[in-house]
Amino acid sequence: MPVSPKPEARSVAVDARCVRLLAKAENAAAVAPVVETHTLSRGADDLLIEVKAAAVNPSDVKAATGLMPYAVFPRTSGRDYAGVVIDGPTNWIGREVFGSSGDLGIRRDGSHATHLVVERDAVVEKPGGISWEEAAGIGVPFVTAMEGLRRAGLPNPGETVLVMGVNGKVGQAAVQIASWHGARVIGVVRKREPYEGDSNSPVEVIDASTTDVATRVRELTGGKGADIVYNTVGDPYFQAAHKSLALRGRQILIAAVERIVQFNILEFYRGQHTYVGIDTLALSSIATGEVLRELGPGFASGHLKPFPIRAAAVFPLEEAKAAFVAVAGSSRDRVILRP
Repeated sequence: MPVSPKPEARSVAVDARCVRLLAKAENAAAVAPVVETHTLSRGADDLLIEVKAAAVNPSDVKAATGLMPYAVFPRTSGRDYAGVVIDGPTNWIGREVFGSSGDLGIRRDGSHATHLVVERDAVVEKPGGISWEEAAGIGVPFVTAMEGLRRAGLPNPGETVLVMGVNGKVGQAAVQIASWHGARVIGVVRKREPYEGDSNSPVEVIDASTTDVATRVRELTGGKGADIVYNTVGDPYFQAAHKSLALRGRQILIAAVERIVQFNILEFYRGQHTYVGIDTLALSSIATGEVLRELGPGFASGHLKPFPIRAAAVFPLEEAKAAFVAVAGSSRDRVILRP
């Protein structure tokens, strides 16, 4: 007599403590997150994760202050996370995972909570030897850096990558990824300071406050210029980036202070240049997971390293406002919430 298949186990329901943004704030100082309890359970293709750590990003602050018109209220904030799967298919239970997203915490409830529901295909195995806080801090900066380089074409060994804003978190991630792929990296800073991040090879640094960036890049490359310019700042460096590009060079743009720049079309097409715009907020959780999986071998081999997390930059959920204020104040720390 045929045996009937076992019915699928019912989804677990948990009462999660969540950082909630109830309404748009006038400015960063007025952001007033509260902690509420909400019942969560997963859908058929989802996982329920016990969150061990979650990062606070500049985009979380911007979304709280209405700079992203598609952000919904009320909602649970947070794009990045690391935690343990507590409900899902049997082979997933107990796995240590991490992830990020363009819609979590913006268009739907996010990771600043004790628990999170996310699609199964969105999560990535947490690299061994990396703490919960470090894993939670990988997300947005590394995804942004990787998405820009994969869209522009990952550098070949020996190519030159110029990173504008090299000491920002996306800048540091771009340095790691580019040097992992064998590129020579030159960094640009707005005032005299050394490169602060990790790299797989030496990083030459140009002080933009005392040196003409494009002239120095030409000197360092024997007149050729940079094959890729990763411009993490936007318009303040646009002209310098444009002048630094090699023939068939690519400029990656992820930010802007002023929206309008002067643009020399003749130099653009005669230089056969390519400009690549990156908006990771447009990436779904699943698409973001695909990018993180491409980075996995780099973390496994040690060529990529997570950002160090200072104890003073880790906050409990109840101090979410202090975490938001730190990020709004342009802290260079990777700010983390720990349930």
